[in-house]
Amino acid sequence: MTETHAAPDADALIRRAGLRVTAPRRAAYRALTDMPHARADEVFERVRATVPGTSLQAVYNVLGDFVEAGIARRIEPSGQPGLFELRVGDNHHHVVCTACGRVDDVDCVRGEAPCLHPEHANGFQIQTAEVTFWGLCPDCAAPAVLPG
Repeated sequence: MTETHAAPDADALIRRAGLRVTAPRRAAYRALTDMPHARADEVFERVRATVPGTSLQAVYNVLGDFVEAGIARRIEPSGQPGLFELRVGDNHHHVVCTACGRVDDVDCVRGEAPCLHPEHANGFQIQTAEVTFWGLCPDCAAPAVLPG
């Protein structure tokens, strides 16, 4: 299930995170708002369309700044490139389609972090748990309809 969250004013959010507001940061934020679970190259294409001359390295820097500032989160499903999302701080998880690679958000079934507790934590104080579910999305699970 994918949820849509109202996007706060990008400039205010970027400033509150202690970052300078720049055209590439605004454009990257808009790209992530439009494309949850985006790869860096996808964000780059969107940024470059509105801020010509922006380099791929600049977009990687922006995304890294966003992650470090807590504006965005990087997830790395096994066998896939890193993905960036704006949904942070709510202890949600992900479901990945094994056929097409689609990624959707899944709310934590227990609510608060961490929603899972290992039997033996080896002395660690567990703060969060990341779970990735794998399966077929509705489009890939639907039987193919052959023309009649």
